[in-house]
Amino acid sequence: MKSNRLNDTLYQKCMKKVLKFTHVAEVGVWNPETSNILGFIIDGIRASLVEPLPGKIESINQYFLNFKNIMVFPYAIYDREGELELYDRGASAFVSELKSSPALANDKYIANPEDQITVQARLFSSIDDGTIDLLSVDTEGCEWFVLKYMISKPKVISLETHGRKYVNPFINEIVQWMKDNGYIEWYREKSDTIYIKNGTFKLTVFEKLRLLI
Repeated sequence: MKSNRLNDTLYQKCMKKVLKFTHVAEVGVWNPETSNILGFIIDGIRASLVEPLPGKIESINQYFLNFKNIMVFPYAIYDREGELELYDRGASAFVSELKSSPALANDKYIANPEDQITVQARLFSSIDDGTIDLLSVDTEGCEWFVLKYMISKPKVISLETHGRKYVNPFINEIVQWMKDNGYIEWYREKSDTIYIKNGTFKLTVFEKLRLLI
């Protein structure tokens, strides 16, 4: 679930930590007005926005028409490049090849051929220039494919990992990647886990307790 800038938990928490960024990215934007990195975009920070759904790409381009600090990538991020089939379930649109997604686990969605659309898929390495220092990913089960091919080593990474009955189908790969690449959990939300690169800042006692609870 996304929020506007005034209630943007990720933005506000980063501001409180006085974290500085030069390039932020969001994979799976959906509605531009509820972008998880909207606060950073408004602040003028360079931003990469990745969204595969044609209608939403148009909305993003229109909403940020006067912003010179963004670049829009009209693709799905996956494990290969080329055409890819999605089930268009609005904010819960997901890759048809996935065994689990929030729509399947929480909404009990039954695959309907009428909901299928074809989009273009890219490896994340094809759009990552190595300078991203904050990354937000909400791709309904494909978060792992962003990490797998990522060149950058962001200070902060936000991923959709859970929610009600849903558990990310690649949670083991995600957790192992974080360990191997020197990331620790910062905090968790209803559906996201936010990680920081070890050494970015020290967690407070309260933040450590919240993770335990």
